[in-house]
Amino acid sequence: MDASHVGQRVREMRKIRHLSVRSLAAKVTISPSLLEKIEAGDRTVSPALLTRIARELRVGPDRLTGQPYINGAESEDAVQATIPELRRVLLTYDNPDDLLIAPRPLPVLAAEMGQLSQMRQNGQYISMAALLPGTLSELTHVARASRGDEQRRAYGWLARGYRATNSLAHKLGYHDLSLTAVERTQWAADRAGDALMQVTAAYLKAGAMLRLGSFGSARRLLEGLELEIERMAPEGSMSEPQIAVQGAVFLKLAMVEARDGRPDRAAVRLAEARAAAEMLASDTTHYEMSFGPTNLRIHEIAMLIDTGDTGQALARLREWGAEQHRDEWELPDDLAAERGSHHHIDVAAARLAEGDRTGAFADLAVARRISPAHTRFHPTVRHTAGALVRCGRVGDEALANFARWAGV
Repeated sequence: MDASHVGQRVREMRKIRHLSVRSLAAKVTISPSLLEKIEAGDRTVSPALLTRIARELRVGPDRLTGQPYINGAESEDAVQATIPELRRVLLTYDNPDDLLIAPRPLPVLAAEMGQLSQMRQNGQYISMAALLPGTLSELTHVARASRGDEQRRAYGWLARGYRATNSLAHKLGYHDLSLTAVERTQWAADRAGDALMQVTAAYLKAGAMLRLGSFGSARRLLEGLELEIERMAPEGSMSEPQIAVQGAVFLKLAMVEARDGRPDRAAVRLAEARAAAEMLASDTTHYEMSFGPTNLRIHEIAMLIDTGDTGQALARLREWGAEQHRDEWELPDDLAAERGSHHHIDVAAARLAEGDRTGAFADLAVARRISPAHTRFHPTVRHTAGALVRCGRVGDEALANFARWAGV
């Protein structure tokens, strides 16, 4: 088992900054006893709290999570070997290296990038990583050599490739590479001439701001995107893709307000997202932005967990489960695997906070079944599995095996 965990890193940085437990706890508005439990590894840390702690300690969140994870099982994955190649491709985006053979035609590359985008949504990082650098290189050459509509289409697919790179880098913990990929996504989207693609690229940038705790900047950017979408169509005539993308913007705004300690504003934004979801017949994935009734509920649960109201989050799952005639709400089978895995990871942390260790491990197991790679590299999984191992009360070899698999 990895001897280092988030709590130990918090303690180390706290001491380096010459802060007492009481003073740091006051700065991040939690009790000293909770901070002591976090430092001991007995409690997991929500993304919102992790961001606040990192800001007060003047480090990036990745410094506290220990990302990227290069140890144990992860070092055996070929996915890590892709990172240097992706750095090279993103560095030479406007002056690419020569290819040994001519690039494939745009329709072939577009089909491959479509498959890569689907892999991204399903958390299939290892398969995606093997193909991504080469496809990006070929698309770059095609985009530079073509003209007119073909060039715009090529840049549109290139933007999707950069988005996949952002997701891969973020999930693996290479946050500097992730930020570069976000900028490249915006660059390619601008050249594609697709207004909703440009909104999507800016949405990704707002997400990066949120993770780093730049709440005001993220809020202003997202509010501008909200207005931009409204300008695209006369009132009452928005297309389904426009509704879906705007709904995703509302959800991101709700998360910004929740993490910034503004629950009333978060509730208003969530209500706006709910109204948008009611205009759709079902869940959608326009521009790879999952939005609809299911994702709305997933975000509602995530917001409750993020703000520390884990009991209410679990109660909401039971309430929605009653609508399905089940003990708890269950996700639809056709939901993107990464989205479903993320939900169960969040719920596992909530169960642990409420003292349900068996339930927490069960949710981790479900997350692994849905999307193994996404689960394996997620920092919350390490926090939760590590805390369960340290508690030592689940009582079977399955937990120990899971912890080893996750690199804990």
